[in-house]
Amino acid sequence: MKKNMGSSDRLIRFLVAATIGALYFTGTITGIVGYVLLAVGAIFMITSFVGLCPLYSLLGIRTCKIEAS
Repeated sequence: MKKNMGSSDRLIRFLVAATIGALYFTGTITGIVGYVLLAVGAIFMITSFVGLCPLYSLLGIRTCKIEAS
């Protein structure tokens, strides 16, 4: 599978995931909202490392530069 996320998109997702994780583990966000945001943060972290967003693929979005073949 080809990557469909650019470096700035990946960096933003990583920073959002790290912020959500910090807020959760410091007790700022708790309960059901905390669990949901933690799951979203985990998804953001995984997609930022892999460089592939399944939702982008479904919607035809591509934020990375086109590679010359």
